[in-house]
Amino acid sequence: MKFSTALRLGRVSNLPTTWSNVATGLVLAGASVPRELGLGLCVAISSMYVGGMYLNDAFDREYDARERAERPIPAGEVSARTVFTLGFAMLAFGVLVVLGLAWLRDTGAGAPPVIAALGLCAVIVFYNLHHKQNPWSPVVMACNRVLVYVIAALSVGADAQHAAQLLVGSVLLFAYLIGLTYVAKQENLRSLRSLWPLALLLTPLSYVAAWTDPVGRMLYLGLLAWTGYSVWWLFDRQRRNVKRAVGHLIAGISLLDALLIAGAAQPTLAGLCVLCFCATLVLQRHVPGT
Repeated sequence: MKFSTALRLGRVSNLPTTWSNVATGLVLAGASVPRELGLGLCVAISSMYVGGMYLNDAFDREYDARERAERPIPAGEVSARTVFTLGFAMLAFGVLVVLGLAWLRDTGAGAPPVIAALGLCAVIVFYNLHHKQNPWSPVVMACNRVLVYVIAALSVGADAQHAAQLLVGSVLLFAYLIGLTYVAKQENLRSLRSLWPLALLLTPLSYVAAWTDPVGRMLYLGLLAWTGYSVWWLFDRQRRNVKRAVGHLIAGISLLDALLIAGAAQPTLAGLCVLCFCATLVLQRHVPGT
């Protein structure tokens, strides 16, 4: 398999959004985070994300042969067996990294983050198996990203004091991902089936805690503008481009993370999430995000 094919299968251009998810989960947990833990979790979640994308293509190979013949498996660039093997191997590797961080460090959190990582793998496989005909698939997909917050928070032993903060962030991410996944499911349709799920993309704008400082206000307005610009690609009749809208909305996940982190009074880390947003957009120019 060519290296370029491997990158396309894994949608690696979207990886910076998983790194900002990890950072947000750690910040919302309210802990002082060792650098090695954050980097280790980024490695683990990246592996599980790419593995999930591989399995997505492997399970969808028959559908892609009919509707998206340019995808690597129907195009003959790689065999389904190879993609299945690599996909499950990357899921396993991600769990092993979380296990190592939880049990081999002196301040490891033990079983909870490992159980959450196993839960994430289960949700990934379930989604890839059933998402085509499952009307609840956007909800399942949203659970994937929320579980990244949960794994990160459990890895530092999130306490009850910060549980409400973590819950609010998780709900906002959950709603945004449902709206995003609904848009993504329309990629091969000529028109949207319904408009109401798009309103969920605006749910994060209810996060008024971000207005406590100038950075938060800038991020709030930035997320609003970017979401509006992304959705515009769905309604412009002459330039309608669902793939572009989906790619932009995926990048917007990092802006949402930045907003949540700014609300938790961590402007420097919020700035790093903005860099993840920019990196995603740059990488999507070279490796398609959908």
